[in-house]
Amino acid sequence: MLAIFHKAFANPPEELNSPASHKKGSEQPKLPEETLQEFLSAHPDNTFSMTFAQSAVLAYVKPDHVTTLRHQRLFCGFDDIYCLFLGSLNNLCSQLKQYGLAKGANEAMFVIEAYRTLRDRGPYPADQVIKDLEGSFAFVVYDSKAGKVFTALGSDGGVKLYWGIAADGSVVISDDLEVIKAGCAKSFAPFPKGCMFHSQGGLMNFEHPMHKMRAMPRVDSEGVVCGANFKLDVYSRVNSIPRVGSQTNWNEWGTQC
Repeated sequence: MLAIFHKAFANPPEELNSPASHKKGSEQPKLPEETLQEFLSAHPDNTFSMTFAQSAVLAYVKPDHVTTLRHQRLFCGFDDIYCLFLGSLNNLCSQLKQYGLAKGANEAMFVIEAYRTLRDRGPYPADQVIKDLEGSFAFVVYDSKAGKVFTALGSDGGVKLYWGIAADGSVVISDDLEVIKAGCAKSFAPFPKGCMFHSQGGLMNFEHPMHKMRAMPRVDSEGVVCGANFKLDVYSRVNSIPRVGSQTNWNEWGTQC
């Protein structure tokens, strides 16, 4: 899968942007349009993409008939909310029942409904909702009406996800490491396991939401700083995090920390 969001909408962490990507003579990041075209060209017969003006691009490779549940790729859109989902949820049935969805709904449909419910009227904090998900998963949600981005990666390591910075400052998210390397040069890193990212709230560990995340410089085999790994800082705590009430939603957790 591939997701590209303009920097004005995504607000990516500054630490992802490596100074080495902007030095003369070094490999340069590509514009989002170039990365998208290369992704589509690599899978000419089974790739689907959607472009949202200048704000976002979503693309994914359609699964073949031998795809297993553990490695399934899903795409879904509803009520101007779009979701790219990788992997599977072991407790999908119980989650569908909790949110009142039909038994035939898949993981991408569930994520959209959970996001929509919590955004509009849910009393539960986003970190608790993600923590309740069991399985190997990664997803990217784009709320085109609100212009919000939401991404999460499970903690078991069964699914990989990477993110980086394009030439124009846009954030690029993909499960394909080669796509990230080619499009972002040195300005990329693995997306941290057990974490979620919101375009306004920033990066948070959903298993330990009361602790801050710390950027750790990532150095390659040539000694060049390549973006940053983000680690849980067990010695620092946020002041507070929303827990209950009608105002608690996924759009505003960062403003209350």
